[in-house]
Amino acid sequence: MSGGVDSSVAACLLKEVGYEVIGFTLQLWPASKEKEVGGCCGLSAINDAKAVAKILRIPHYVLNFRKVFEKEVIDYFCQTYLSGQTPNPCVMCNRRIKFFHFSQKAREISADYIATGHYARIVKSNPPVSPFCKGGRRGIRKGVGYLLKKGTDLRRDQSYFLYNLTREQMAYTLFPLGELTKEEVRKKARSYDFPNAEKEGSQEICFIPDNDYGKFIRIRIPRAGKPGSIFNQEGKLLGKHKGIAFYTVGQREGLGISFPEPLYVIRIDPDQNCLIVGEKKEVYRKELFAIDVNWITEKPSQRITVKARIRYRNPETRATLTPSPLPLPLRERVWVRGINSCEFKVKFDKPQFAVTPGQSIVFYQGETVLGGGLIQL
Repeated sequence: MSGGVDSSVAACLLKEVGYEVIGFTLQLWPASKEKEVGGCCGLSAINDAKAVAKILRIPHYVLNFRKVFEKEVIDYFCQTYLSGQTPNPCVMCNRRIKFFHFSQKAREISADYIATGHYARIVKSNPPVSPFCKGGRRGIRKGVGYLLKKGTDLRRDQSYFLYNLTREQMAYTLFPLGELTKEEVRKKARSYDFPNAEKEGSQEICFIPDNDYGKFIRIRIPRAGKPGSIFNQEGKLLGKHKGIAFYTVGQREGLGISFPEPLYVIRIDPDQNCLIVGEKKEVYRKELFAIDVNWITEKPSQRITVKARIRYRNPETRATLTPSPLPLPLRERVWVRGINSCEFKVKFDKPQFAVTPGQSIVFYQGETVLGGGLIQL
């Protein structure tokens, strides 16, 4: 229970249908000396969760996850920017905090399920069939499988952030809001007089209340502010940057360059500590590599066509995936999980704007999430 309306209503719905519900709030990030951290990390969020638990007459506990959050999310966030890539802390928080460390705690108290307020659905597939195989003949395994589906309210669908779920995790995970719209959730909260019924969801990174991630990184890692050069694709020096950790592919503002045409960051070179910039047309790419890929459905052994999304707010676009190991120069400069790490080359039908290393690419077939991985160029 994050203190928001979504997880509050999730707990409410589960109790209504007869589950024994226990509420947990994860204390992830300590309050600042100057200003309380907002989002799902602050004391006000804990108080809101406790107030809802009291109304529902369910027990509520706060788990101190500060150290593990620091290690798994904060350090990842900062180090990814330092490496010239762009992190996705919400994806990592789901992967390592909610569905790994918290899941372990839930199993320790013999809970049958964990539930969250995500707008997504888990459906049983019996038998589990690979969607890549015509007629459903190949890829069949014995027993019941699980598929991750988009939330019914596509405006709120959060399946993009959940692509790292495994079929084993989905067997004991519930998403009570998967069939609901945000309006229906708020209506239910009002009917119970929840104090957070009208509370707006956080649109910022929860542990950076002022949304100034550059300031956050600079305070934690002073060397992040090491200046360097800005070049165009022809190698011409155009200016100086303030530290590669403060830029991302596709960025236009804050370059401090006077040029007849607007310039955008095309590539970040951490080895040379430089930015490569160009006109907008130069920011489009048609290919990328996806590494550390998690497949919820059967892993394809040959080329397939999917719909892909390279960031949460982007529309899906048609792409072809081909199982392919990383080329040696790329493998030498990126971290790969292990010898069995799943890697794919992705080719889009239409060039995509600002394909960003470090961000997640998620693969869909209709409303089903096939899997996803990290973008590399």
